[in-house]
Amino acid sequence: MKRWSLTLSAVLILAIISPSIISPAVVASGGVKAGMQDLPVDNNRLRAAIERFQADRGSLQRFYTVESSPRRHARFEEFYRQWQASLSSIDFGRLSHSEQVDYLLFRNYLEHELRELSIRSRVLSELAPILPFSRAIIDFEESRRRMEKIDAMKIAGTLNHLTRELDATRRSIEAGLPATPRDRRTTPSSPSSPATTAVAGTLNVGRIQANRAVGEIASLRRALKSWFDFYNGYDPLFTWWVGEPYKAFDQSLQNYSGFLRERVVGVRPGDEGAIVGNPIGREALLSALDYEMIPYTPEELIALAEQEFAWCESEMKKAAREMGYGDDWLKAVEHVKNLAVEPGRQTEIVKKLANEAIDYLDKHDLVTVPPLARETWRMEMLSPQQQLVSPFFLGGETIQVSYPTSSMPHEAKLMSMRGNNPHFSSPTVQHELFPGHGLQQFMSARYRPWRSIFATPFWTEGWALYWEFLLWDMKFPATVEDRVGFLFWRSHRCARIIFSLSFHLEKMTPQECIDLLVRRVGHEVDNATAEVRRSFAGMYGPLYQAAYMLGGLQFYALHRELVDSGKMTNRAFHDTILQENRMPVEMVRAILTKQPLTRDFKTSWRFYKK
Repeated sequence: MKRWSLTLSAVLILAIISPSIISPAVVASGGVKAGMQDLPVDNNRLRAAIERFQADRGSLQRFYTVESSPRRHARFEEFYRQWQASLSSIDFGRLSHSEQVDYLLFRNYLEHELRELSIRSRVLSELAPILPFSRAIIDFEESRRRMEKIDAMKIAGTLNHLTRELDATRRSIEAGLPATPRDRRTTPSSPSSPATTAVAGTLNVGRIQANRAVGEIASLRRALKSWFDFYNGYDPLFTWWVGEPYKAFDQSLQNYSGFLRERVVGVRPGDEGAIVGNPIGREALLSALDYEMIPYTPEELIALAEQEFAWCESEMKKAAREMGYGDDWLKAVEHVKNLAVEPGRQTEIVKKLANEAIDYLDKHDLVTVPPLARETWRMEMLSPQQQLVSPFFLGGETIQVSYPTSSMPHEAKLMSMRGNNPHFSSPTVQHELFPGHGLQQFMSARYRPWRSIFATPFWTEGWALYWEFLLWDMKFPATVEDRVGFLFWRSHRCARIIFSLSFHLEKMTPQECIDLLVRRVGHEVDNATAEVRRSFAGMYGPLYQAAYMLGGLQFYALHRELVDSGKMTNRAFHDTILQENRMPVEMVRAILTKQPLTRDFKTSWRFYKK
């Protein structure tokens, strides 16, 4: 360990004394072609250390592949603490301002990862009574990774014992279930409550714990299969002894997972689309907010979203009155939904909207869109299966368009068309392509790419959402129907803060989240269901949905501070943000304002003022 730490320190020292690093940033704009002359010298001396950390972390992640492994936990804790020690040995005062930003970002990242390890460890300890077989499966796979010699006969006996132990655990849980069958789908269960033994021979398991256990079982089964496939067929003695016990144990795991999902979670056969989710609780939310440098509590953020919702509703009523519907803004939304184009024309509309956005950015000198970015963006269609969780567009270099296909049921076709009408699609195209994610991805690949490790949805989604604020202020939505489209999505982002944080605080169920989107935003039921399913299916972090509007409000506040005051032009403001790459927005503010920084910097920016 000592020798490894010295080597690591040497890497950091080397990074500090080796300033001649060339960044692959392409700065061409207008009609100028990119070339070597456009590659600026970047003197950031922490780059080598951050890139080394990323490479080392990747090696560990590829070796310790079972996330519930205690060895993995211990190894990553050691790894992060060693990097913490090396980072703290740097003389912060000798760093440039840009390097100080990287220092603080790196320190923040390491502290967050250690907190996440601790939270994850507590969750796994709560699941231990439900998953008594997990340690044996982990040991099998990790022993294989270490290439240790195996005893096939002994392994067969272990698998046989695990099958019996699993069956006994299932009987204990069954004994703890209510005598009278009831619908457990609405039964609350605290994420911090472990499985408990009420009386001898029974095990009381909550719905949330059971749902988490189902996910862990799926991961453990993959690890077990990886281990078995390595030896099976290659080692004849292993195949002879282990083949049948493995099949029996794997089948028992599958049956046990189905039992937990159906009897405890409450998801019955044929109800695979049910939304359960994994509420993380207030402590974990506060930890995540601290990492994102958001000095607000979840309750304060929900109150903030309600204020924004009230503004949206007021503006919606103005639009509804202009359209002849009085204060009935839902009728105005319905009117706009019914303006969907016929099948086959959606891609034509998307191209038109993309070109309009680029022309507007150029005309008003808002941001640089490099020629290569204009040349290479592409379009694809989302499949019916993808639209079950992504009912609206996705973006980046390739904009993925949501619109019904011939194989979709009739009602699903109508909902997809209505939810992706041209006036709803206008802000969506800008969000997903230019000046949103398409431009972000292009620039992030070319400017300070080592900062990709500090990526946050508050920067990524917040930037794209911020442009909806700015374009609204500039009166880009020219018709009342366009304004309704902008307001629909703005209301949608308010709802995301409310329902996602409330769900993780266990104050809203998934069905209540769906109802909120239908009642207060005007979503189609299927689209609202897909949105909630996407939010809680595990594909995104717990703050991801809240990050759209909150990040947008951060950039919007920064725009008022620097552009509205005349300290920066729009183009300089936007280009600089993109060239600094991804990070919590408070650090973007520190860069743009040249805020003096200290080693013990703590988040304090209260960005919301209504």
